[in-house]
Amino acid sequence: MAVAPTKNMDRFEWFLEKATELGVHRITPILCKRSERKQLKIERCNKIIASAVKQSLRVYAPILDSLTSLKDLQTDAAFSYIAHCETTAKKALKEVVLNQNNCCILIGPEGDFIPDEITWAAKHGITPIHLGDARLRTETAALTALHTAVLLNT
Repeated sequence: MAVAPTKNMDRFEWFLEKATELGVHRITPILCKRSERKQLKIERCNKIIASAVKQSLRVYAPILDSLTSLKDLQTDAAFSYIAHCETTAKKALKEVVLNQNNCCILIGPEGDFIPDEITWAAKHGITPIHLGDARLRTETAALTALHTAVLLNT
């Protein structure tokens, strides 16, 4: 999961907690053009993750990468998707992630990805998807995408 941190840090911390409880393998916070948060306290984020691991009785903690520019994003996932609100996102996530245990889903900042970022993703083989008709907050979109991927692959 690659997700832009929210302006309100409490919302991003909530996402970290819930994503950990759902069993995410890796979280890469991404810095996009419309990102309002330009720094993260990784140590605090790791404490939140550790607490969620204990609470949910997970065997492992997800990997938390440092804040990474979208254009510097490296993923070892077999399949990568970018969720955005533009009309070019024709397929729903639930149509493409079935039987894909090794995928990365990119979720943009408040205000969504800019067209240049969507174009960059397409040039790098990242498939555009949508999460439905509703416009979701960043942390809700990320959790929805994660839950959909986990649910369809268990």
